[in-house]
Amino acid sequence: MVAEAFDRKATPVATPKERPEQYYGELVFDNRRMFEYLPKKAYEALIDAIENKLPISRELADVVADGMRRWAIDNGARHYTHWFAPLTGGTAEKHDAFIEHDGKGGVVEEFSGKLLVQQEPDASSFPNGGIRNTFEARGYSAWDISSPAFILGETLCIPTIFISYTGESLDYKTPLLRALNSVDKAATAVARYFDPEVKHVTSYLGWEQEYFLVDESLYSARPDLVMTGRTLMGHESAKNQQLEDHYFGAIPSRVEAFMLDLEIRCHRLGIPIKTRHNEVAPNQFEFAPIFEETNLANDHNLLLMSVMSETARRHNFRVLFHEKPFAGINGSGKHNNWSLGTDRGAMLFSPGRTPMDNLQFITFVVNVMAAVHRHNALLKASIMSATNAHRLGANEAPPAIISIFAGSQLSNILETLKTSKEADLSKIKTKSEYSLGLAQIPEILIDNTDRNRTSPFAFTGNRFEFRAVGSTANCASAMIVLNAAVAEQLADFHARVEARRAGGEELHQAIFAEVRQLIIEHDAIRFDGNGYSDEWKAEAARRGLDCETSAPVMFDAYLRPESIKMFDSTGVLSKVELEARNEVKWEMYTKKIQIEARVLGDLALNHILPVATRYQSTLVDNVVKLRQLLGDRADKISSGDLEAIEKIAGHSDVIRHTVAEMVAARKRANCIHDERSKAIAYHDTVVPAMETIRYHIDKLELLVDNEIWPLPKYRELLFIR
Repeated sequence: MVAEAFDRKATPVATPKERPEQYYGELVFDNRRMFEYLPKKAYEALIDAIENKLPISRELADVVADGMRRWAIDNGARHYTHWFAPLTGGTAEKHDAFIEHDGKGGVVEEFSGKLLVQQEPDASSFPNGGIRNTFEARGYSAWDISSPAFILGETLCIPTIFISYTGESLDYKTPLLRALNSVDKAATAVARYFDPEVKHVTSYLGWEQEYFLVDESLYSARPDLVMTGRTLMGHESAKNQQLEDHYFGAIPSRVEAFMLDLEIRCHRLGIPIKTRHNEVAPNQFEFAPIFEETNLANDHNLLLMSVMSETARRHNFRVLFHEKPFAGINGSGKHNNWSLGTDRGAMLFSPGRTPMDNLQFITFVVNVMAAVHRHNALLKASIMSATNAHRLGANEAPPAIISIFAGSQLSNILETLKTSKEADLSKIKTKSEYSLGLAQIPEILIDNTDRNRTSPFAFTGNRFEFRAVGSTANCASAMIVLNAAVAEQLADFHARVEARRAGGEELHQAIFAEVRQLIIEHDAIRFDGNGYSDEWKAEAARRGLDCETSAPVMFDAYLRPESIKMFDSTGVLSKVELEARNEVKWEMYTKKIQIEARVLGDLALNHILPVATRYQSTLVDNVVKLRQLLGDRADKISSGDLEAIEKIAGHSDVIRHTVAEMVAARKRANCIHDERSKAIAYHDTVVPAMETIRYHIDKLELLVDNEIWPLPKYRELLFIR
């Protein structure tokens, strides 16, 4: 009964005795269900439209809507909704019942193609960066046929884009689809140099979702966790992650029960969850799926986060997606493993069996390096937020400087290509064999690169791992920039190769010459060393890489001339859309810091200081009584209490004064009308005050009697019992 009470969308869960293949995707209107519920011609027309990215007619939409409705009702759905991803960072849904008047005083369950294809949510109530006034409410959601509909609880969810009345995108999916179309077109043109039969290139994404679990009762006793997703105060536990015993350790039974429940729910929704394990920090875990097409993978990650939160409550947990919910231990990321593949089965970042295959591999890898170098500041801006700012640059996360780790084998090849007009590309291998010399252990296959945890963008053998993405993030933010930047670079590369061919150069030599030039021009982005070191920060600045650390200032990269040009040339975002999105980014940053500052001020003045004063009074009373009883001998006996009284007074005084300064800084910042300047003011004046307040509260935590301390401590929050 407890589990049911917490489950907003109580969906029957398969039993663990059933095998995944028996229920996988049963709540998804995928090819199998479309074949079952649609007429053959309609099914074939819809599949053709999906595979070849073609529009569908209203007549076909009506047929699909009817089949989708019948399937949904057969599976217990009562409502439908357009499911989209506004600029809030989460998802949105408005439910409508499958009912229309029947003309006889009753109702009939219907669903038309018009309702399937397009609806009209209120655009003024979502972040829009000034594109819409509050009195101009019209906006449109439109069906994305490439991402299948699914049933969540009793509601048919239809993935859609979301645009304004004037046509600008107000979501993440619209520019993501544009970026994917752009990289498809540009990469296909280059891939045809190596295989003329290539028709499409697909972008693939495999995300790794890190998260924390805490007991719901403890979560509810921490107002900072409830309202901000992180602890705004708290002294580190005597034991945290220093023994390195949690990583890949045995999964606690309560957590494993939650994981199994979630996996079954995900598999029923077609989310291909494959991997689960303990992460480095206590109470930190990870899920990872099989790679999928990027748009679908992104939808699945957003859906996972929603389902995960609901499932956790069934098990009396709360999920923390915040990038840094606890100070002093690892934060959480959402590593984006990204690759490109052709419709002919070639993975473009994988070495092949022939020199020509490997020239293709080198061509695409080097173009990615060039794109990342040209737009390293923009890529950093794409993953920055008020929450991820706590994680980046810390010792468990990539630095706030974008560089590429290539690995020894690839680096050696690139170095050779820099200094010669030819190179032996036949020696590139995906893996090599290695024997441990133990009879009972078979030969193992060694990848062509090691891993570098300090690299924000690492080549890992057949893909690139964008490790700087934050755990709360919508993957689309990073994927929009990355795919668009690579599309621009590949289009430029294709034009240069064609110019050489027009001048009489043979194709192979033209490609080789342009690849070599890119390696020379963009070598500064390649770094295989320790990204945590101070030496690298100095070296990165010398190389001309963006080293900005202020989140609000990082967002400026979106409005640089080269960024506007790139987004415009690829058709991903207009200047108007970019300006609006930056207004939203600055406003979101300000509001998140503002909320944290308000919560911290309230906790400091109304929870912490009264308790500290009460304990201080207890100590004073003890000293006074000792002096009455023992006279001059009391001072020596009560010296510890006297020292504690003085420390409590000192910390309390700093907290009071700094809270007042923080409130004043917030009021000054709130008077600023320009969103960028306001966000910078919050970053420069409010955040430092919050750090000072936290430092002194954490010191009080060590001094005040544990029995009266008002909040659960780290040692309670971080260890599941």
